[in-house]
Amino acid sequence: MLSDEIKSFFRGDVATDDATLAHYSRDYSVFKVRPQVVVFPKDVDDLKALVKFVAAKKAAGEDISLTGRSAGTDMTGGPLSQGIIVSFTKYFNHIVEINDAAMEARVQPGVYFRDFEKELTAHHLLYPAFPASKDLCALGGMVNNNSGGEKTLAYGKTEDYVKAVNLVMSDGELHTLWPLSGEALQAKLKEPGFEGDLYRNLYALIDGHYDEIKAAKPDVSKNSAGYYLWNVWDRSTGVFDITKMIVGSQGTFGLLAEAKLKLVPIKEHSRLLVVFLKDLSWAADLVELVLPFKPESIESYDDKTMQVAVKLWRQVLGSMKGNVITLGWQFLPEVFMVLRGGMPKMIMLVELTGNDEQELQSELMKLGDAVKDFAKTHAGIQALELKREKDEQKYWTIRRESFALLHGNMRGKDTAPFIDDFIVKPEYMAEVLPKVNAILDKYKKDLIYTIAGHPGNGNFHIIPLMNLKDPRVRALIPVISEEVYKVVLQYHGSITAEHNDGLIRTPYLEEMYGPKITELFAEAKKIFDPLDIFNPGKKVGGSMQYSEDHIAATE
Repeated sequence: MLSDEIKSFFRGDVATDDATLAHYSRDYSVFKVRPQVVVFPKDVDDLKALVKFVAAKKAAGEDISLTGRSAGTDMTGGPLSQGIIVSFTKYFNHIVEINDAAMEARVQPGVYFRDFEKELTAHHLLYPAFPASKDLCALGGMVNNNSGGEKTLAYGKTEDYVKAVNLVMSDGELHTLWPLSGEALQAKLKEPGFEGDLYRNLYALIDGHYDEIKAAKPDVSKNSAGYYLWNVWDRSTGVFDITKMIVGSQGTFGLLAEAKLKLVPIKEHSRLLVVFLKDLSWAADLVELVLPFKPESIESYDDKTMQVAVKLWRQVLGSMKGNVITLGWQFLPEVFMVLRGGMPKMIMLVELTGNDEQELQSELMKLGDAVKDFAKTHAGIQALELKREKDEQKYWTIRRESFALLHGNMRGKDTAPFIDDFIVKPEYMAEVLPKVNAILDKYKKDLIYTIAGHPGNGNFHIIPLMNLKDPRVRALIPVISEEVYKVVLQYHGSITAEHNDGLIRTPYLEEMYGPKITELFAEAKKIFDPLDIFNPGKKVGGSMQYSEDHIAATE
């Protein structure tokens, strides 16, 4: 038995019971894939022995693989596999170091972000590239998915914060990888052995197709689709940074043992301007107006989200701290605003931050005045300046919690994230959003949906609720995906800005990049993982038929 073979050399835990296999058959996606075994490594020696064991079996012709998993909050099926799941949260869950002077931290992949955030706060530091699932997710998944979220506009994504990685690769050894240039790069390219071969082959691949790789980079501010070949080698600076490709690779190059992350200082205060738009055609112009004020985030939700919040107002208040009656009074300005102007198509949250509260208040007033002047010539715009941080809570609650509330209160409907993360340049929002709404409205008998997102980047999240018990409804997933992605790609966007490819989007990568670039993705995968033992079927080699066959009917 496979589990018995692993137990013979493995110090960690090995599980094959039904409850464990059922748990690791699901993430937050629409898929269900049952693994053979789930293992919980205790240390790097376990990882090394496991990779060597699997590589030997694969070389002998067995169908076997390794898929790393941290918290399992992935929405793409990324950590699902019929092979061996390597779970990191049980033992690989240590914050190795927080270095205040260098503003960096070393972390293991199983560290929950909520625990990391708590420790950083005590050091007055911030890791800003966190997703909306920050209370649930872990750092291994964040690195492997190239996570981003509400602070990406000001700070960037995970790819901007990973300084080095420790990775157990296909030779069964631990490799520390970081940016190289000059003599260090030349020495590495001449080095014998696995790591030298890796650098030589990857350098030859990228340098040999340099112009077409650079041209393939999506023309948007963030992207999690494919392998980031264009970010590795920069002829102008002479820097070859292999971590830029490992970030976002969904564990297809090896098993992450540790990451060194850059940190930033926390800003002490925040203020929010809330803008209500009745006409989406002004959204791009409004973003352009707001950006010079250097907001830390620009978030949004749509009229359907607002309607959910109104319908489920008791649950919304229950997610907030404080007296329910007092909190209820806080919503009166919005009630009167809706009565005067009707339900807005978009609610935009513009967050300013700073360390000097008076300066921040002054900036908020200037921003408010600018938006009010804009509203004089652009009908259907109203704005509220929130002068106290506690007044912001209700808006952030609606933005962050509305989908969870909708999901928890709609019987007979299942979460179906499959068009959940597209991005276009902000100037195209006014054209793209109505087209996407029109597509989804064609199927309104079969789905409920809301749209929220990051309009400062032109990135929007749509997670429909559907009856996945019905095979006819399940069959709509690839149909709707194709229609929405056709619109997104027409505007030179990306099919995923933050959530990555996994089982749900890997089959669409050739449609996005074309056959030549997807062929280069496959060549890069082979350089790192010639036996295809790490998380197969993600990024390259994904089958639409396999994905459709593994859509979970429901629990």
